[in-house]
Amino acid sequence: MKILIIQQKMIGDVLTSSILFEVLRKEFPEARLEYLIYKHTFPVVENNPFIDELIPSEKEDLKPHKFPAFLQRIRKRKYNIIIDVYSKIGTALLCAYSGANTTISYEKWYTKNFYFRVVKRAETPLTPAGLAIENRLRLLTPLIEKGPAQIKPKIYLTTTETTAAKNRLEQAGISGKEMLLMVSVLGSSEAKTYPLPYLATLLDETVEETGAHLLFNYIPKQLPEAQQVFELCNTETKEHIHLEIFGRSLREFMSLTSHCDAIIGNEGGAINMAKALEVPAFAIFSPSINKEDWALFENKATNTSVHLKDFRPGLFEKGSTKKLKKDSEKLYDLFKPEMIWPELKEFLQSIETNKKNSH
Repeated sequence: MKILIIQQKMIGDVLTSSILFEVLRKEFPEARLEYLIYKHTFPVVENNPFIDELIPSEKEDLKPHKFPAFLQRIRKRKYNIIIDVYSKIGTALLCAYSGANTTISYEKWYTKNFYFRVVKRAETPLTPAGLAIENRLRLLTPLIEKGPAQIKPKIYLTTTETTAAKNRLEQAGISGKEMLLMVSVLGSSEAKTYPLPYLATLLDETVEETGAHLLFNYIPKQLPEAQQVFELCNTETKEHIHLEIFGRSLREFMSLTSHCDAIIGNEGGAINMAKALEVPAFAIFSPSINKEDWALFENKATNTSVHLKDFRPGLFEKGSTKKLKKDSEKLYDLFKPEMIWPELKEFLQSIETNKKNSH
């Protein structure tokens, strides 16, 4: 039996959807399990013992001029089952003409007729896992009578990778005795990025409270924005920021994060990766994102998050997702650092206590 899972999205989605392989491997130990994802997202699921093969794809593959060749490539692999987590028109057509006996996806009025089975998304989470996890597990209900209610995504780093990251930190004078925090400085887009001056204020408060060392999560082309946050911080905070230490690759970022006591900042792929590494996380949600979808495994201690809706629910009573995205800058302006700091301070105190108790 050959099973394909499709998730042509970004890192956080690819990592979260990888939970399906662990469940499928337990239910179908002899099956061949393959994952169709963008090539640049491979590192987040590299070494996953439940995946037999990563199948590369690009956005162009679903465009009319490339789709026939892409379809032929998938048909030749002769899958028995395809689970389409991405669930868009292009992948619906791919499933319909793939030759697979069983195709499964979410119920949408414009694609449901292309699949053998469709599953309705839940709107209210039943477990601490959150809707992003629960709805993915629902895709397995046509295949598995009683699967798990929740399961955590996992990242599989090698000893070589984590040792190299530890050595790099030690060379910079970071011994592990002081608190070390990874900062998710930027969101996946401008509309999902907490205002940089506000973030700088929170970092000033953080260093004053904890004396922590700070690493910034950014890629080289984002250096100007990372530098901007650095310059907005006060002198003492700047002395605690190691701007020169960043993940030069996705695997290196994850290896560095594995040595951090926590991650704080913008909700997104970096937060999801940290959680998969069992690193505590404090996430600031964009006003345009539904917190219930992505507030995964929160417990108000080692994993927690804030959303403007928590403080100003009246602003969100009639807003559509499209309107919230359009108004994100205005809504972010209302999300003052003083609203977030009390919860962030409580989180940091909890992390500090855990660190002291572990030594």
